Amino acid sequence: MTKNLALLLALLGMLAACGDGSGSNPVYNTGDDTEDTDDGDDGDDGDDGDDGDDGDEDDGDGIGGDTDLPPGTSSPTPQSAIVRYESKADGNGNGYAQSISYNAKNDTFSVDNLAFDGDNVYQRASIGGKKLGSLGPFAVYENDAEFLDSVTGKPVDQLEHKAIYGVSKSGNTRFALVRTGAYVEYGFGGFVYQRDGGVTLPTTGQAIYSGDYAGLRDRNGAGGIEYSTGDMTVKIDFEDFNSPTGVRGSVSNRAIFDTNGNDITQELVDAISDTTGSSASSLPVLNFVVQAGVLDKNGELAGSINSYVAGSGGTSEVFESGNYYAVIADGKNGKAANEIVGVIVVEGEDPRFDGVTTRETGGFIATR
Repeated sequence: MTKNLALLLALLGMLAACGDGSGSNPVYNTGDDTEDTDDGDDGDDGDDGDDGDDGDEDDGDGIGGDTDLPPGTSSPTPQSAIVRYESKADGNGNGYAQSISYNAKNDTFSVDNLAFDGDNVYQRASIGGKKLGSLGPFAVYENDAEFLDSVTGKPVDQLEHKAIYGVSKSGNTRFALVRTGAYVEYGFGGFVYQRDGGVTLPTTGQAIYSGDYAGLRDRNGAGGIEYSTGDMTVKIDFEDFNSPTGVRGSVSNRAIFDTNGNDITQELVDAISDTTGSSASSLPVLNFVVQAGVLDKNGELAGSINSYVAGSGGTSEVFESGNYYAVIADGKNGKAANEIVGVIVVEGEDPRFDGVTTRETGGFIATR
């Protein structure tokens, strides 16, 4: 992984590229990055979902579908580093996390602009009694439970925040997520994903990318936060739709854990079965909606994603819906378009509670 000086120079270049006045939130390191991720086994692709609306036609210069890219790098090119982060939304805490950074020397994670999260430095989470918490290849962090009054020394209890950080083996891509379950509504947090170099996109052929997925699940209507994992698969036809390119993707073999590391997947599966009257045996697969205009010439992707459950009369009903955002990067030794990093945000009614919506914010890294 790149040493500090070279990394700082790269960051300066990224910040200059993002000079749109809104500020960017790159995930940067303050020490040598030793947090590698595994490529992961190929997951069950599941169904690819129904074809979506083709959306607007695109001339290849930008995303032409219905899903906008998040804010960040304002003038991206195929050769440039790209940083994207969650936008602020009125009436909720989206996009408040800023200055997200990882210190490999101390294995700590820093986040600014979130109230009552200690001194902004998060330690490895304790999951299932293990201090060095992880979800598959991705590291999990949490803030301190107390902070001392700077005058009296009395402890001030803090709000629970969780963070997930992932970086590819090549070091060319990474993501970070921060959420809290301390609010009745969705709390303050954010996400960021980035590519540290350029990409050489093929103009012919197809590719399949496989890897890992991990997420944080918070609620609107009830407090609490959960973890999620899954197998990530992305398929790209670089020839069709002629302009732009066809993209499919799925998150399969999904599992949910409480913050103590207990697998509570069956709890949600049973609730889905009770609500729908079906006999669900697993969580539904998240599928990219196949639509035109989701990949641009810079290697950025943005589109819709859904999951489905059995409805009455043999029909399928949408269980979760939202968007995916991603960017393609070259891999080790200049392997063209070898890896993808991205973030998925979906929402759906939680059948375990009355009047509660659960949001899952997940990150993934997948390679060819």
